[in-house]
Amino acid sequence: MKVFGICASPRNSTTEYILEKALQKLDCETVMFTCNNKDLKPCLHCDYCLENKKCIIQDDMGEVYENLLNADGIILATPVQSGSISANLSIIMDRTRALEAIDYNILRGKIGMSIAVGGDRTGGQDFAHLSNITYFMIHGIIPVSGGPFGSNLGASFWSQDSIDEIKQDAYGMESLDRTLHEFENFLNKYI
Repeated sequence: MKVFGICASPRNSTTEYILEKALQKLDCETVMFTCNNKDLKPCLHCDYCLENKKCIIQDDMGEVYENLLNADGIILATPVQSGSISANLSIIMDRTRALEAIDYNILRGKIGMSIAVGGDRTGGQDFAHLSNITYFMIHGIIPVSGGPFGSNLGASFWSQDSIDEIKQDAYGMESLDRTLHEFENFLNKYI
């Protein structure tokens, strides 16, 4: 099995740290894409992909497309920005339209997991998770969470904008472990 993790942080600090921890805990092949220093342009919604079965924009999304196609599981890890996902993750989500233009079911049946890292304990992590879960559902990706009591929608962290502080977030780490446990269960059951 192969899991593709997307770190949607523009600066690669706390979100990258957590995604790396998550991928290290999995017993399968993993690949991480980080948005830091990548050329990611927003979707033009020009419909070029509908006619030509590829995106008109040539940038670092090519790497994302390839890894999304080859993955059995997908982890979206985003910092909370303005109460939801990062602009980078929004671009990736919008640009996935080009894959759907090739085949509507191209991502269907893969397993999806959400990680949200906020500078505040309640800084918008749930809204970020809901955006990730909505993305999964639109594309037929099966979303999983860690279940009730602390990881209802995914793994949630309070970074306090510090790598040292996020390492001390025991509650967040518990939510990550619970969510990873369910993610692996689904991978083993359905893939």
